Amino acid sequence: MISTIYIEEQIYDHPRTRMICKRFPRAAQVLCRRYGEVFNPGAQDFRLQKRRPSLILARKHARRVLPTPIGYGIGGSNNHYFSHMLNCLYDCRYCFLQGMYRSAHYVLFVNYEEFCADMDERLSQADGEPVWFYSGYDCDSLALEPVSSFLGHFLPWFAVRPHAHLELRTKSTQIRRLLQAEPLPNLVVAFSFTPEEMHLELEHKVPDNERRLAAMQHLQAAGWPLGLRFDPLLYHPDFRNRYRRLFRWLFSRLDATRLHSVSLGTLRLPHDYFRKIVRLYPDEPLFAGSFSCRNGMVSYPAGVESELVDFCTEELLQYVPESLLFPCSRAA
Repeated sequence: MISTIYIEEQIYDHPRTRMICKRFPRAAQVLCRRYGEVFNPGAQDFRLQKRRPSLILARKHARRVLPTPIGYGIGGSNNHYFSHMLNCLYDCRYCFLQGMYRSAHYVLFVNYEEFCADMDERLSQADGEPVWFYSGYDCDSLALEPVSSFLGHFLPWFAVRPHAHLELRTKSTQIRRLLQAEPLPNLVVAFSFTPEEMHLELEHKVPDNERRLAAMQHLQAAGWPLGLRFDPLLYHPDFRNRYRRLFRWLFSRLDATRLHSVSLGTLRLPHDYFRKIVRLYPDEPLFAGSFSCRNGMVSYPAGVESELVDFCTEELLQYVPESLLFPCSRAA
């Protein structure tokens, strides 16, 4: 899977670096001073790199824990996100990351302890109030788990901090470590879904809907709090039937009374990101439809957006109470 690993010099001897490198004994190792030397230069071919991305191991120096954008959350009033990784193993055509980054290489920050120290600081500032932390904003929380051992470090940390809440947002089926651990009431495993037709057309390399649902069923049986994320909602002339079938299928297999939350939001991308993605995929039908730019964000026209959200909200309220349903104005 990985043929080249770039390693920042200062973390070359970090135990996590050594552990990861042992998994890829045949990979070439290239030292660099800072990961940006590899990740940030211009004139990189994102599509070409996506076919065979390299792994970059680095230390995150600053801005490790950040406030979430307005509208991003599931009910908490003290919300932060953190990214132990940049970029994603999957290749979803609508993903904003391909508009944000010049490179398709994976960056994995190995200094988990410093992330946790920053989160402890946020907890101390909250005076005992609940604090939500979101993983999966700039990556998929679980897709690289066999390599990163992200959960191996963070599960014990959250287990002894009941006021700290974590959302793991994922399309992955890498749930073995969760099934091996005791479920935590302050950790939500949130799975993203689109209708089957859209998954096949747009979510390349992503485990199919059936496998993701099976993973949810295993976790629900084990007692883990779960979330459903319909984010972004995607327009299609037949979107009503597609989303109605998706919701009916999911809730026929899951115990809705044991879900933690359901969120939804339409496709929204910063204008510059949108332009870059369209250049990457000039023939992609998804971007051939009608879009509008409001306040620097490209999205569906207001009428289409309202139609999508209103319909899906009404359908979802047949299965879950309004108290568990959260609109999100930032689609990833």
